[in-house]
Amino acid sequence: MYYDKDLSCLEEKIGHRFENRDLLSQALNHSSFVNEHRKLKLSDNERLEFLGDAVLELCSSQFLFTVYPQMPEGSMTRLRASLVCEPTLAMCARELGLPPFIRLGRGEELTGGRLRDSIVSDAMEALIGAIYLDGGLADAKEFIEHFILNDIDHKKLFFDSKTILQEIVQRDMKGREIRYELTGEEGPDHAKEFTVCVWVGEMKAGSGRGSTKKSAEQEAAYRALLELENND
Repeated sequence: MYYDKDLSCLEEKIGHRFENRDLLSQALNHSSFVNEHRKLKLSDNERLEFLGDAVLELCSSQFLFTVYPQMPEGSMTRLRASLVCEPTLAMCARELGLPPFIRLGRGEELTGGRLRDSIVSDAMEALIGAIYLDGGLADAKEFIEHFILNDIDHKKLFFDSKTILQEIVQRDMKGREIRYELTGEEGPDHAKEFTVCVWVGEMKAGSGRGSTKKSAEQEAAYRALLELENND
């Protein structure tokens, strides 16, 4: 479907022109695609993901240390966790437009792998690893700050969305109950994808998807908060 897509389009999106285009290509190779195309002798993105995870932790730690000089260590740890967790990374990857470029095997494609947070977030980390190897720490840091560490207030809102929604409803909509409803379940047992709607009283306030019911509820609450914010 997307295997022959011109990667220069992705390079324009991320703002990095690769000297070694093979690194970019590898970052997009899910193991299911590699396994189905053994004759091509491709490498999957798991090693790049491992490297990208380490680079992301370093850059996000330095960013928080610099931007929040008065923040205690425990608060920085919690904030960093909210910025680099799987659902947040997947959200950043979707905002960037990365999922259509990920190369998946037919099985993963048919079971909704392109929508799965785990696959999308892993590709995001692999992309960071590829940028680091191709352009060095400065280029990786620029990418991370632009696409992941941007709009921190909304990212904190996303991470704490269920708690914040509960507080707002208790404060401003007394008497209304928050209810999360499982509306969809796709994929094999080892790789489920859940869809959840959140109701505030009789109002359908938001919906979300995730690889766990908890992450789907988190995204649904986040969408509800954004809707409430727009209405205000």
